[in-house]
Amino acid sequence: MPESFLLSVQYKNEEKQFESELRVFGYTHKIAVNVNGIEIIFEPDEERNYRAVLTEPEINKKKIDIELLRLITEELESSFK
Repeated sequence: MPESFLLSVQYKNEEKQFESELRVFGYTHKIAVNVNGIEIIFEPDEERNYRAVLTEPEINKKKIDIELLRLITEELESSFK
């Protein structure tokens, strides 16, 4: 069963909160983060660092700030490592 939580990051001098969900699949997990209406999946790579997984249509819907994705990734790594 997925676990929901709020993920907070400091972005452009203000605190942003994103609805997130931990999804466990056997021996691995993924974290779905709702960023401005787009669900971005973060998954651990071989070195246990998180990477964002986006499909082409999601990228074209809205411009997603790479800096924001980096901040979310850093927060996930500090919380889940």
